[in-house]
Amino acid sequence: MLPEPPPGARALVREDGSVVVPANLAGELLRRLLRDVGREMEATNGVPSEACRELFWGLHIAARREEGAAGFADETPAVGPVSVEVSAGEWAERVGCSPQYARALARTGRVPARRLGRVWLIPAAAAIVARREDNAV
Repeated sequence: MLPEPPPGARALVREDGSVVVPANLAGELLRRLLRDVGREMEATNGVPSEACRELFWGLHIAARREEGAAGFADETPAVGPVSVEVSAGEWAERVGCSPQYARALARTGRVPARRLGRVWLIPAAAAIVARREDNAV
């Protein structure tokens, strides 16, 4: 049996069954969804559905508006369609380097990356490329 939902949860559900995501949670929700979807896609070599990509873009737009209102000026925009991005720390684990080195690679442009607030986001696919290049040496 499920526990009783928090008081505000029912207010987030519209009559048609859709759920309203508060703007201040859009960024966090997007990062968590992309991380989990990215792991599943990596395991299955799959691609998210068009509806899923639209949801990701919607969350991205809402998060940028909210974070822009909060005054984050040190962000670099995403290029092209939504890709699965991981934090520099998670990317470092996948590649086998330190998080500090991963951030340095991101800062200097040696790996494709963008800033979101204080966090460097690196496409998960860059880890696959980095591993291939390491194995080729």
